[in-house]
Amino acid sequence: MSTTNKDLLARRNNAVPRGVSTSTPVFADRAENAELWDVEGRRYVDFAGGIAVLNVGHRHPKVMAAVAKQLERFTHTAFQVSAYESYIELAEKLNARAPFSGPAKTIFFTTGGEATENAVKIARAATGRNGVIAFCGGFHGRTLLASAMTGKVLPYKAPFGTLPGEVYHVPFPDHDITVEDSLKMLHFLFAADIAPSNVAAIIIEPVQGEGGFRVAPTALLKHLRTLCDQHGIKLIADEVQSGFGRTGKLFGIEHSGVEPDLISVAKSLAGGMPLSGVIGRADLMDSVPPGGLGGTYAGAPLACAAALAVLDVIDEEKLLDRANAMGERLKARITAWHKRTDMLPISMPRGLGAMIAFDVLERHAGVEQRAGFASKLCAKACEKGLILLACGVQGATIRILTPLTASDALLDEGLDIIEQILIEEAKA
Repeated sequence: MSTTNKDLLARRNNAVPRGVSTSTPVFADRAENAELWDVEGRRYVDFAGGIAVLNVGHRHPKVMAAVAKQLERFTHTAFQVSAYESYIELAEKLNARAPFSGPAKTIFFTTGGEATENAVKIARAATGRNGVIAFCGGFHGRTLLASAMTGKVLPYKAPFGTLPGEVYHVPFPDHDITVEDSLKMLHFLFAADIAPSNVAAIIIEPVQGEGGFRVAPTALLKHLRTLCDQHGIKLIADEVQSGFGRTGKLFGIEHSGVEPDLISVAKSLAGGMPLSGVIGRADLMDSVPPGGLGGTYAGAPLACAAALAVLDVIDEEKLLDRANAMGERLKARITAWHKRTDMLPISMPRGLGAMIAFDVLERHAGVEQRAGFASKLCAKACEKGLILLACGVQGATIRILTPLTASDALLDEGLDIIEQILIEEAKA
């Protein structure tokens, strides 16, 4: 069998379709907390966290122990056939921490796309309506309805023909687009394309993930809540990337004080095990009759056991406080870079908690060039031992998703690599 990255890349290209991309030419052999070693034994600092999945780090001992204990009992029964206590216990814990008043219920799935789609299914069942409103730049998954809700054509929509209908988009506040502009466009939508009485749900990320870590303004979220209450529309907070401590609160929308009706969750919920879910107001969740929701692997026993451990780790290790402290450290360092003239120009940092990003602002460069600089920065980071990801509507954003369990020393090591590249690129 192959033991080099180059050999494995050749095998990958022959065996796996190009539709699933891989950001780095690194093939993982093992990982621990915020470090990863490839098949050639080289060590990397992990600033990607499996795309926001590893808030508690790779192979957290408590998560590993919970999975091992469950492995000794059973791996699968299908919750629809023979239920199990861990699913119920996890639902109870999430219901108790749901960021809205009144009783809540939770159902589990496997992927983030399943979570967002099922949130819409529940909203449609509860309202008897079909319309869904989402935001430009938002990312809600790669299945057909999730792709339709995603506010970016390339690469998520273009090749796939007609997507599910009655999904509409309005601009997300950013740069020259104000909250007032977004709301004006929403009212234009109501006047021109779909009456609010036909809208089942408005879905929004409290902090856009793939869209570039753009924070939804509190004023926008409050206006959306008022509109939803006025017209009987359900407000869905997509917390797939922003949830479970990344923003310094368990759920990103808690920063606004706005209560959603439904929350889609996934990624860091289960510390690397595949698990997603929808948390919602109990009356909404019960609007779907038996058999209308679920999935063969949905809420798998190993994943539920891992998620229970993740919630314990977040509390016991005070990871919400850690996210805020880490975010301050990141913002201070990036702000200092922004002010320097000997480095590739970058924007000020943005985000909440440890969900922090900055834009590459190469002078006199067009959108495609700036996206190229961001990709080049990530590639050079990998060469120097740092796993780093780009994102953003224009692809020019560098995002940092370090496990919240990473030490300050490891965080600084990764930041030093980024700084070195920004200096080198400015000279080049």
